[in-house]
Formats: sequence, C-alpha cells, structure tokens
Amino acid sequence: MSVPNEAIWSVLPMPAVVLDESDSIVHLNPAAEDFINASEKTLIGLSAWEKVNVKPPFSNALARVREGSAPLYATDIEIQVGHKGTVQCDLQIVPFADASGHLLVLISPKRAAGHAATSRIARSAAKSAIGMAEMLAHEIKNPLAGITGAAQLLEMNLPAEDQEMTELIVSECRRIVGLLDQVEQFGDLSGPNLKASNVHDVLDRARQSASVGFARHMQINGDYDPSLPLVSADADQLLQVLQNLLKNASEAADPAGGVIRLRSYYDHGLRLHDSETGGRAVPVQIEIEDDGPGLPAEIADDIFEPFISGRENGTGLGLALVAKIISDHGGGISVESRPGRTLFRISLPLAPKDLSEE
Repeated sequence: MSVPNEAIWSVLPMPAVVLDESDSIVHLNPAAEDFINASEKTLIGLSAWEKVNVKPPFSNALARVREGSAPLYATDIEIQVGHKGTVQCDLQIVPFADASGHLLVLISPKRAAGHAATSRIARSAAKSAIGMAEMLAHEIKNPLAGITGAAQLLEMNLPAEDQEMTELIVSECRRIVGLLDQVEQFGDLSGPNLKASNVHDVLDRARQSASVGFARHMQINGDYDPSLPLVSADADQLLQVLQNLLKNASEAADPAGGVIRLRSYYDHGLRLHDSETGGRAVPVQIEIEDDGPGLPAEIADDIFEPFISGRENGTGLGLALVAKIISDHGGGISVESRPGRTLFRISLPLAPKDLSEE
C-alpha cells in the first residue's frame, strides 16, 4: 500500500483514516488525531472500532466496499468518540486501487462533541481564511481606491442635492476596504510575538475597555483563579480576541443589558493532540459566558468559518480571526451555546522558562 502524499495528508482539514483488510488503523492525519483525541503512535495497529463506535455498526458496509471495489458515501452517521460524546457525521469510504483491501475513510463531522473536535474545526477555519486572504484582498482594494477617487471627483462638480449618491459610493467603498483589511489579517504569517503573559492583566484590560465602550450597558463579572501560572501569548493579540468575544456578547444581548462572566481556571489534564508531539498541554482556561439568546441553530456548527455571521450586517470574519489567533498561539477554542447561555472557552499553553515576562 502506498502512503498518501504527506504534504496533502497533513493539511487535509477533515479527519482521514486508512484501514487495512482487518479494519486496523494503518495511517491517520492530524485532523483525525484531534477527532479521536489520541496520537497516531498510540492508534496504529488498533482496530478502528476500539476507539470509534459507529452507529449502526459499519463492518458489513466496509466488506461490501472491498468486495465491490466501489466507494460508499453515508450520511448522518452517529460516531461515539471515547468519552467525548456522540458526533453526527457523513462518511466517505474509498477502496485502494491496489486490491490490498485497504480503505480510506473520510469523516465530515456535522456536530462537534467536546473541546478537541471543536478546536480542530477552528484550526481548519483558520487555514481556509488564510487562503481567502491571499486570493481576495490585494486584487479588490486597488480598483476600490479608483472607484472612491472617481466618486469624489464627481462630487466636486455636483450640486448639493445630487451628492447623496456619490457619498453613498464613497462610504460603501470605505466599508468594503475595512472588510478587506480584516481579511488581510488572515494572510499575516509572521505569527504572534509570544511572551510570558499574565492572562488576568489582559482580561482586566479587555473588561475595562468594554465597560466604557461597546459593553457599557452590560454587567461584566470576573471569576479569576489567582494562582494561574503565566501563559505563552502575545498580549495584544489575546486582547484583540477577548475584545471581539466581548463585543459579540454585548451585541447579542437585550438592548436593556445582560450579564457577561469572565472566568479563568486551570485544567491539568487538557491536551491538544498533534502528529509531531503526540499532544501538547493547554491547561490555562479562559471562559467568556453571556446570558443572551444563543447562536442561531443553522450556523452553530460553522461559527468559526469565515463569512458566517448571526447578525444581519455582520462580516462573519471576527470569530474566524479569533480562531486563527488562538491556533497560532498553539491553543484551542470551543463554544457551547443554547438559549440563555453562550460560552466560549479558550485554552492556552504555559509559558516555557526561556520566555521573559512582558
């Protein structure tokens, strides 16, 4: 059996697993490690069904794929992944052409169960956002500048009563340029300036800024663990993440106000799995919880994808940028939402000893 091209295999955003003729795991990509919540080293040679419980059982279907040498596509399959809960997925099963009996199983989760699965989706969203930035931003901003300039020249020669349309052109062009400025941030591959940072200092800065600005109608409560160690973070970028989440919570709330709770705590056992290290610890947790209406059901599964927004005039870029920043920090982000409670949880790694405190 030939091993899949590693460059493509490693960036494939959906979980992918190669099974041998006895349904044992031969190979899996980083997205599948995150989905199963275990490293490749610990999974190779195990039966796929030891770690993943498919309802209904799928062994007979796999046998038919091998016998017929034809792919199978199954929708709305429930998969139980360890203690993380049930995830509804679409499955695509493709037989290898070498008659070895090996199968490629592609998993498309519809509902993320638990922190690891949601974090994987967030990292995939970040990758696709970077691609869009490279394709769109530079190509669109230049002609927009020309349109804006032309509209301003026309406006100079129009009577006041006819300037409304040119003013609309200029304002809309500037709005689109602002949108593209956000898109361009996804293409910034320089990475965060990581230093040993105190999350409570950043939380307090975000809280103070929100309280006198966009969230002045909200009650913002803090529940901090004072014993938290320093994290590896770019404090300015982390502040941007928190301000974005606070703004979303305040805009979703009743105009009369609501309550936002900021919480920090330590989770010793929480790890994000990857193919290089087998897992990295992200024990410092930050939660932003509000009592608003919750995420619309139709977008809840895709909230970290770019251009997905629950607001009528929303750009849908804020949470995708949040996902990218947290991913660049080596951390994870997840969301739980229902009417009356939405909670975003950020998980960050500890600062190594060779980082100096900001």
